[in-house]
Amino acid sequence: MSTKPIDTESFSDHLRGKGIDVLSQKILITNYAGSLQEEDLAEPANCKGFGRIRHFKHKRNQNWPVNPLPILPVAKALNLHVTDSIRAQVFQNAVCNWRCWYCFVDFKLLSGDKRYSEFLTCDDLVDLYLDQENIPKVIDLTGGQPDLTPEWVPWMMECLTNRGLADDVFLWSDDNLSNDYFWRFLTPQQIQTVADYKMYARVCCFKGIDEESFSLNTLAAPELFNTQFDLFRRFHQLGLDLYGYITLTASTTTNFEYAIPKFLDKIQNIHENLPLRIVPLEITEFKPVVSRIKEVHTDAMAGQYKAAAIWTNELNRRFNPELLNQDITEIII
Repeated sequence: MSTKPIDTESFSDHLRGKGIDVLSQKILITNYAGSLQEEDLAEPANCKGFGRIRHFKHKRNQNWPVNPLPILPVAKALNLHVTDSIRAQVFQNAVCNWRCWYCFVDFKLLSGDKRYSEFLTCDDLVDLYLDQENIPKVIDLTGGQPDLTPEWVPWMMECLTNRGLADDVFLWSDDNLSNDYFWRFLTPQQIQTVADYKMYARVCCFKGIDEESFSLNTLAAPELFNTQFDLFRRFHQLGLDLYGYITLTASTTTNFEYAIPKFLDKIQNIHENLPLRIVPLEITEFKPVVSRIKEVHTDAMAGQYKAAAIWTNELNRRFNPELLNQDITEIII
């Protein structure tokens, strides 16, 4: 494992150049054919290899907090009965500026390599989405890092609106809080489109509980750990239907009793209720991960269970039972 951190700013700029054609409004989209990621899919890749169906499951591991995302936001927006799982149509952009060791995507699918990807417009993607049976009610724009190509979200919103689908399809996207491209490259009108779009929610993923675990997880410079909070604050200020993930993988020698409360303090400096909209993600081994795992990563996977226990205890200490028992979509922020 390299000891030199990723130069996030220059790497982001390089990959954005490979990942978007602004004039043609095209995004470089991953094709899963022949990838290790394809072997992990519950169903074969669809949409001519450029899409996959993801089954989001509202299940609880006995030793892990429940993950209601995006099931509850989807059910609320579409006025659906809440079920234990939903199907979503996933499209994945082909660039990412960090290299999280636990990522379920082959690294070769994150570098803008046109052997495994192709430039497509949002109309191309929606055509592929509609040309199937049992069409999911959710489109998930993921990566990679979608916010290297932040135009993708408002372009998709405009496409769905033009196709008469804006009230019938829920749009879900994620980002890794690594750059300010959302504000740097979108026009004020595009930002307002995202802020006003009714059938949309965004989840931002925090990559660790402190500088050390963040750098271990991402290979990025540890000082960028705090940048995540600044970016999350800016999204919160837009009034989005906003959620968070956090990966708790950290060395078992971490002082979790200190690190977890400090992390939550930073989140509550944005809004006191925001910890209740952040969901810890349990890290497990997918096929692309196996060859990357070293002793330090095995230790971090063990550490996440210590962290999860303290995370739950801290929430119980900070919030009353009424708030703790509310659906994540009903937490006012």
